[in-house]
Amino acid sequence: MTRGGGSGSRRSRSSRDQGAARGGWAPLAPPHEAPARPGTRPPRGSRARLRRVAAAAAAAAAMSPGKPGAGGAGTRRTGWRRRRRRRRLEAATRAPGLGRTAGPDSRVPGTFQGARGMKRAAREARPPPRSPGLRWALPPLLLLLRLGQMVCAGDESLFVSDVQAVSISPTSVAPAWTNTDSAASTYTHTEGEGQAGDNTTGFSPTASYTSFTTSETVSKTWADSTVANDVTEPSQVSDLRVSFVGVTQVAITWKNGSDTATCWMLFEGVESCKELPQVLVVNISHLTPGVRHKVTQCLSESNEEGRESSVTDSGLDANATESFSQQPRNHTAPVSGYQLKRVDLSSDHLLTGDTEVLITGLVPDTQYCAAVYSQAAGGAEGGPQCITFRTVASQVFDVEVVDINATTMTLTWKINDNESSSVYTYKIQVTGETDSFTLHVNETQVAITSLSSSTLYNITVHPLLGNSSEGVPGFLQVYTPPRPVSDFRVTSVSTREIGLAWSSSDADFFKILTTEEGAGKSPLETATQNQSIVIGGLYPGTKYRFEIFPQGPNGTEGESQTVYNRTDPSAVFDIRVFNVTTTGMELEWQSTDNASEYTYHLVIQSERGSDKINTSRKEITLRGLVPGTLYNITIFPEVNHIQGEPSSTAQYTWPSNVANIEVNTSTTEATLNWQNFDEASPRYTYYLYIGKDGNFSQAIRLVTDIGVTYATVTELIPGSSYTVEIFTQVGNVTTPLASGRQSFCTDPAPVASFRCEVVPKEPTLILKWACPPGTNTGFGLEISRGAWKNVTDLESCSSENGTEYWTNVTYLNFSTSYNISITALSCNKTASPTQNTCLTGITDPPSPDGSPNITSISHNSVKVEFSGFEASHGPIKAYALILTTGDAVRPSADVLRYTYEDFKKGASNTYVTYLITTEEKRRSQDLSEVLKYEIDVGNESTTHGYYNGKLEPLGSYRACVAGFTNITFNPHNDGLIDGPESYVSFSHYSDAVFLPQDPGVICGAVFGCIFGALVIVAVGGFIFWRKKRKEAKNNEVSFSQIKPKKSKLIKVENFEAYFKKQQADSNCGFAEEYEDLKLVGISLPKYTAELAENRGKNRYNNVLPYDISRVKLSVQAHSTDDYINANYMPGYHSKKEFIATQGPLPNTLKDFWRMVWEKNVYAIVMLTKCVEQGRTKCEEYWPSKQAQDYGDITVAMTSEIVLPQWTIRDFTVKNLQTSESHPLRQFHFTSWPDHGVPDTTDLLINFRYLVRDYMKQSPPESPILVHCSAGVGRTGTFIAIDRLIYQIENENTVDVYGIVYDLRMHRPLMVQTEDQYVFLNQCVLDIIRSQKDSKVDLIYQNTTAMTIYENLAPVTAFGKTNGYIA
Repeated sequence: MTRGGGSGSRRSRSSRDQGAARGGWAPLAPPHEAPARPGTRPPRGSRARLRRVAAAAAAAAAMSPGKPGAGGAGTRRTGWRRRRRRRRLEAATRAPGLGRTAGPDSRVPGTFQGARGMKRAAREARPPPRSPGLRWALPPLLLLLRLGQMVCAGDESLFVSDVQAVSISPTSVAPAWTNTDSAASTYTHTEGEGQAGDNTTGFSPTASYTSFTTSETVSKTWADSTVANDVTEPSQVSDLRVSFVGVTQVAITWKNGSDTATCWMLFEGVESCKELPQVLVVNISHLTPGVRHKVTQCLSESNEEGRESSVTDSGLDANATESFSQQPRNHTAPVSGYQLKRVDLSSDHLLTGDTEVLITGLVPDTQYCAAVYSQAAGGAEGGPQCITFRTVASQVFDVEVVDINATTMTLTWKINDNESSSVYTYKIQVTGETDSFTLHVNETQVAITSLSSSTLYNITVHPLLGNSSEGVPGFLQVYTPPRPVSDFRVTSVSTREIGLAWSSSDADFFKILTTEEGAGKSPLETATQNQSIVIGGLYPGTKYRFEIFPQGPNGTEGESQTVYNRTDPSAVFDIRVFNVTTTGMELEWQSTDNASEYTYHLVIQSERGSDKINTSRKEITLRGLVPGTLYNITIFPEVNHIQGEPSSTAQYTWPSNVANIEVNTSTTEATLNWQNFDEASPRYTYYLYIGKDGNFSQAIRLVTDIGVTYATVTELIPGSSYTVEIFTQVGNVTTPLASGRQSFCTDPAPVASFRCEVVPKEPTLILKWACPPGTNTGFGLEISRGAWKNVTDLESCSSENGTEYWTNVTYLNFSTSYNISITALSCNKTASPTQNTCLTGITDPPSPDGSPNITSISHNSVKVEFSGFEASHGPIKAYALILTTGDAVRPSADVLRYTYEDFKKGASNTYVTYLITTEEKRRSQDLSEVLKYEIDVGNESTTHGYYNGKLEPLGSYRACVAGFTNITFNPHNDGLIDGPESYVSFSHYSDAVFLPQDPGVICGAVFGCIFGALVIVAVGGFIFWRKKRKEAKNNEVSFSQIKPKKSKLIKVENFEAYFKKQQADSNCGFAEEYEDLKLVGISLPKYTAELAENRGKNRYNNVLPYDISRVKLSVQAHSTDDYINANYMPGYHSKKEFIATQGPLPNTLKDFWRMVWEKNVYAIVMLTKCVEQGRTKCEEYWPSKQAQDYGDITVAMTSEIVLPQWTIRDFTVKNLQTSESHPLRQFHFTSWPDHGVPDTTDLLINFRYLVRDYMKQSPPESPILVHCSAGVGRTGTFIAIDRLIYQIENENTVDVYGIVYDLRMHRPLMVQTEDQYVFLNQCVLDIIRSQKDSKVDLIYQNTTAMTIYENLAPVTAFGKTNGYIA
């Protein structure tokens, strides 16, 4: 029975081919199995039978296509699954080395092998597995075979012809035949080797079939019709199988029956994929059972049908052509020769007793068919057993790149036919991106040149066997690496970095290996896509090897280039020394990089030795050094045990400060001496900078010699403050700060000279002098006369503008010689004084108290006697005798222009009749002796243009004397006296004198005498009355500048008598005067003070300022902001010389200081304590320690001097809006009891002089602010004393009543009590007595004070009550 390959084999092959095609690249590894080709030919004798069976099977398939049992597609599909299972089993059990594919380890970088990919593609292309549901077709087929047996067994005589298999499968057959006897009813069918039976099913495929199916061999079944033979045939060989198949050889084994003597094999090449020019057909005979044979097949060149085969190693001949037992074989194909070789006897018998034939010299990838016939010893031939197989295709695998560069690569590969690899030639196809070419070699390696760098190449290696058979090629994809970089160079070098650059046109990126030379460390790998790089993290001063590898596509790497270079050594630079002291210094430096692993070695050298210090920081503080010593410091950096380049610096420590600076000065020079105790001081040089007033912008600079500790500074400015700073230098280093500092002042330059100028008619001297060179803080002016001395401080002056300094010395005596000394002051130093004696000026001489004495000489002349005027106001230069026939009114200077002629003409009843000039005599003020003058009037003499004419008889004349300290004649008035320009005063007129009648007219004497007597009596009585009246007037207040009833002017010399008179009867006179003053000014309006908005600003309701004289402040937010309880008060020199105000309230503190600022107040006189008798009299309106703001005014105390009777405080007052400021002094009199008077008059008098001395330094328009509690009692007393002292000094008169009257016309209740009024008069008396050098020391004792008007019925305003008590 023949076995044929079905459609399943063809389908499997086509599936694999389609999968390979879809995979893209041909697989590089050899396939697992040799695919079976369709149309495998059976032996020639059985082809007709096979065609008949196939036709019957096709007819059966046409009757029932695809149905079970019909032998159609279903059966074919079932056979396909079986073959697939066999192939898997073969792959799992195949011996190593057969059909091996290139594994993943065989790949080289850049290669692509498609074996796995192609397997996956083939698997995807195979049809899906079919279910085993086709097994239902087997029972019908068996039934059909059974029917065939029954037909054959019906009658053996019947002739059955044309038996054929219409359907064949591996386990069943469907026979068909032609019956020549139509009467036959049954058939008997016999199948097998001489065994009868009716069985047509249950055939099992041999193991060889299964094995060859799995190894992609197609098992051929030879089918013969069953014939009757009476000759006993040997049994067929069994278990025919291919035990090994290779590329050009195969091993076939089988088992023999016991009746088999020898075997022969018909070996036929069925198909060749290489289209061999001839088909192999060979008969191999004399195959001894149980022996291993080796046959070498040699293809004959002749095409003769019968050819002999040579048998080797056995001495036997084999027929080239043999035939089967029934049918001889007729071969038309060429026959190949062979050599039969027996294996050694030691190994020719197999352990299993199998016969084995090893056939070599086959064609790769070719399908063969082998039929084995058994022969008995008698020559009978058994039936054949057939098997087909395919030799393995020759295949290249493990294609590898063993050497490659940018343009050349060397490939090696392996061939799966190791036995005959030497007969192969190889075709290498190289395909690049732009070019391709082919190479041929006969070795398994090749060197490919002229390649392009960084290019993908597809390389296919085809194996060729004898120029006729081409095996499966090996494939490789590989990139050529990029070319080595060019111009690999070092571009920059630093301590920690080296810059590299190169050129390359075909690399994707670059790998750089950095190796530290000699360190034994692993290289550091760095990658970059740029053609330059800076390698950092290096060590200074170290040699490095840099190797660069260009990197191409798919991980290819080109040949490396190498460069060597050393990093810059580390170095220290920019060493900075700071915070240098006498015993230490701090160092900072920079290194060439900022790495932290440096160690710095410092070597410190000096004349005393050297020292070493290590530090890891870039700064250090050196201590314990010697002052003024040079230190050389060297710093070495070290990192990684490599020492860098050092850097050095030199620095002196500072010298110690100089000590014991002494300065000796003159006006323009200063000699300085100092000391320095350093050991190095003999090497010191000193720089001296002398700055004026602490300003060193234009300082004088001096440099001493080495070791010199003194210097003299010249060309200094006298009286100036200087500061010397001494800098010590040692070497080239100077201390940045002064090691010594001292301030000093040069002596002030003295006043060279001064001159005195008098002020006409004033007891004042004007002193003038050129301001001395340099600087001064003022001058000390000392004026003395005898035991009397006065010292005054004057303001400073400057000589820069060349102006002359002058000052007025007031309150002197007229025509008095004073010793004057002027001393320049500066920095608490005094210059040598400049002295001079000056005479004060003159003024009108004081009027004499008495009057001339006039007596009649004759009827036309009289004699006038008078005493010389007092020369206290200057020496008397002349006297003029004045006669008048009028009233006894004190003449004025105008009468000096009238002469005797004017009298005669009736132009005036008063004229100058005589002028006497005196010799200049200096008389002291305290001399009581005076000259006596006697003049005859009417003697007709002429003196200095004045005619002394005769008097009229019976005339009444009075005489007056004019005394001149300075007499001036008017040239425009006939040389007569110019009264306004002369210094003159007049005596009182004398009593009238009546001249007798002319003796020539005595007729009628009786009548005349009687009448004369009456006239004389009348005239005498009149004269007596006038004289008494005149004396009374001298004791009363003479009206001066104040209207009557407002003044009681008393001459100084008469005041003591006046005081005693008023003091009599317990001050009865003073009480009457004070009573007259109570109503003064009370009717003046006080509208502003009475406004409701201003009531809360008044301390007492009965002390309100008059509108006419109140102090008005600036208006701010409200119209009443200008109000404060204060009045301007008239002084001796000005109507607004004082401001009288109440003690400030808590709510008026800001107004108080605003008044101080706006009215430019420089002095405050406070006459009360803040608290008296447990009652608040005044708020403490000044700051004690820290500055305090009062609105826009800031007040700061600068000094305070506390004395038993008073306290002096100095302040600085500043306006916050304008930033302007001025000084202010407060004179706080603390010895004045409330409602009373001080214990003695001298306390208040001296206190007043203290205030006035300060006011000389203040602006003349600055008022003095005076206050107590109410601002009327003690305040009025102080202001009145000041005015009275000026009046006494300047007018020689006293008007206590008039001054108090005037004060009360400006503010109510001024001089509030009678005690205060009496105290004023007592002060005046004591002042007058002291001026007369009286030794009487009268102390006015304080008497019981009178009560003050108190605010008993307070008025409420804004919820507050004025409950303060004065």
